[in-house]
Amino acid sequence: MKKRLLKIVELAIDYPATVVALCVILTLAFVLQIPKIRIDTDPENMLSADEPVRIQHAETKREFALYDVIVVGILDESAEEGVFRKDTLRRIARITEEIKEIDGVVAEEVLSLLTTDDIDATDGTLTIRPLLELFSDVDPLWVKQRALKNPLLRNVIVSEDGKLTSIYVPIERKDESYRIARKIRSIIEKYRGTEEYHITGLPVAEDTFGVEMFKEMTISAPLAGLLIFLLMLFFFRSVVRVTSAMIVALMSVIWAMGLLIGTGFTVHIMSSMIPVFLMPIAVVDSIHILSEFHDRLSPERSIKGTLLEVMDELFVPMLFTSITSSAGFFSLVTTPIPPVRVFGGFVAFGILVAWLLTITFIPAWLVLTTKRRGPKRTVHRGQGLNPLLESAGRFAIRHSRPIVVGAVVVFVASVYFITFTVVNDNPVKWFAQGHPIRVADRVLNKHLGGTYMAYLVLDGKKEGVFKNPYLLGYVDRLSAELSKLAVVGKTVSIADVVKKISYELHDEDPHYDSIPDEAKKVSQYLFLYEMAGNPEDLFHLVTPSYSKANIWIQLKSGDNMDMKRVVEFVDEYMERNPPPQGLDHSWAGLTYLNMIWQEKMVTGMIKALTGGAITVLVMMIILFRSPAWGLVAVLPLTVTIVFIYGLVGLMGKDYAMPIAVLSSLTLGVSVDFAIHFVGRTRQFRSHGIDWQEIVKRMFGEPVRAIIKNMLVVAIGFIPLLFSALIPYRTVGFFFATIMLTSGLTTLILLPAIMNLCKRRLKLEGGLR
Repeated sequence: MKKRLLKIVELAIDYPATVVALCVILTLAFVLQIPKIRIDTDPENMLSADEPVRIQHAETKREFALYDVIVVGILDESAEEGVFRKDTLRRIARITEEIKEIDGVVAEEVLSLLTTDDIDATDGTLTIRPLLELFSDVDPLWVKQRALKNPLLRNVIVSEDGKLTSIYVPIERKDESYRIARKIRSIIEKYRGTEEYHITGLPVAEDTFGVEMFKEMTISAPLAGLLIFLLMLFFFRSVVRVTSAMIVALMSVIWAMGLLIGTGFTVHIMSSMIPVFLMPIAVVDSIHILSEFHDRLSPERSIKGTLLEVMDELFVPMLFTSITSSAGFFSLVTTPIPPVRVFGGFVAFGILVAWLLTITFIPAWLVLTTKRRGPKRTVHRGQGLNPLLESAGRFAIRHSRPIVVGAVVVFVASVYFITFTVVNDNPVKWFAQGHPIRVADRVLNKHLGGTYMAYLVLDGKKEGVFKNPYLLGYVDRLSAELSKLAVVGKTVSIADVVKKISYELHDEDPHYDSIPDEAKKVSQYLFLYEMAGNPEDLFHLVTPSYSKANIWIQLKSGDNMDMKRVVEFVDEYMERNPPPQGLDHSWAGLTYLNMIWQEKMVTGMIKALTGGAITVLVMMIILFRSPAWGLVAVLPLTVTIVFIYGLVGLMGKDYAMPIAVLSSLTLGVSVDFAIHFVGRTRQFRSHGIDWQEIVKRMFGEPVRAIIKNMLVVAIGFIPLLFSALIPYRTVGFFFATIMLTSGLTTLILLPAIMNLCKRRLKLEGGLR
């Protein structure tokens, strides 16, 4: 098989211009697909369209006329009155009116002091009307008092201290959030006074991240590519030859993204990171070829002969590193998250493309460019490291036992620190601390009940159920217990409406701030509300048939772990306090959806990582035709994975989407170094070279190539550390850490283990 595949290399060397032209033509074909790009930044699509929780979420929104919401907060801490001053209230009223005119805003559902109804009663007559009118001279103090007396408004529209009020802006589509938020900001600028204005909410955070993500890609990815280029240039001191590796990386990205877009897939948050993951993997094999070619080329040797010799030695390791790396990412297609499946599949495709281009385009390019430059050997940096590398090799052999013992200690400690890992994510935390969305999130969740919505739907399965005082009492008690949770800032339910009506109709007597004992009274109260106010407001909390009730739960954090705590509390409460017979419950809301896809991603990634690791082990055993060598080859992979996730736990870093996906990168990169190290070791041994000489030769050019790879990729992604988006910083940091850990493990631990097991691995003796 190797001989047949090497024919491809020979063709590239014999017909270099044709091969280069063909690669360019194919790349242009994929480039033509790019304009068809469709972008999707909605984390909801991390779940399949037929996922039950998504269907339930959509059904809940339809039944209760719910919309995704952008939250605008107006804060004034400069005066005792807070926002309750006449000029401030007028500005808020005008801003609200103009927000309602924005295309894509559900005007009739906007909640603010200008639009939200207050419940009042005079002489037994129920009055329902907004607290504030556009051009009214109403006393601001009266507005404040009325708002704080209304449990439906307190800590929702107005903060307890009166310093902040909010405008809830429902939108027709989440993917319009960024545009609408920008329009809101322009309206605010027209009327801005001394007060502060903040805009947040999950929809705007998710959509803004999508916009800024693509901006970051146009900056971070080219910078990373430039730094990789400069580092390779430092090592090889040949612009033309280093350019070949960068062209291969660029072509690989274009082929992968072109195929993704051309086959109709949308570019999601995950797939947008394909270039970041693919570029370093694509240059790894090129560096090995360039390094060997530079070492061996001399005036006495032909270019073609040198290339064939290099490719013959590197072909099998490059093939297997590409297959194993591709398999590591392809394992992601088994996850239950569609965008992760797309990401894994197309990165796997890109890796195989990089391999194909490496064995065709690189030799063809070297033939063409070296021919023009003449056969003069190019000296490159790295050879001065030979004494140091030889010392490192001797160190690994002389101190094999302490090295292995130290590795075991680190391994065990890492396993322990893994237990500290917290599975958690929050789209708002994808932004840096000083980002306006993060600032707005902190301000609003400090003053209000919370900007993260979850909906607990109770289904009585019969009409009129939620006019029953007993059931309303259960809803009220459940809501009260939920409100005691530290992560919950506010709950609103149909029980609150009934209690408020009762309280007002009885001259604000605290005794009547409760659910009436009779179903007839409950029905009368609800009928009065429907007649006096807008019944659609009521039907956000209960269906018109009164068969289902919806408890609005406001959380002060969008962290998945907080949402999970709420879900677990409700399950425990209902188990301790069984609801009336036949009453079922379900969940909806973006915060809940985020928790579900995160849980699915974690379980899916663990399965994919396990399956990928087993696949790699089997492939190593097949490659080296030895279970012992196969186990040795996967040791750097095992140590790196455990160390990286132990580091995540030790640092207190949440196990979120970027870190989960990095597991596949670990599979691909860690085994790459090991395959080259083990493969070259076995090659030397097959030539009858004894163990001591093998170590000396390995810590020459083979190790130099591994170090170059390790440094080029690790340092090359430093630009990501300065990104304004936290996921990119995370990827940058752990990318570099994975490269350094896997490289050092391969160079220090692997030879130490080989030395201790040289008899079992048949490394002793000379000619065989």
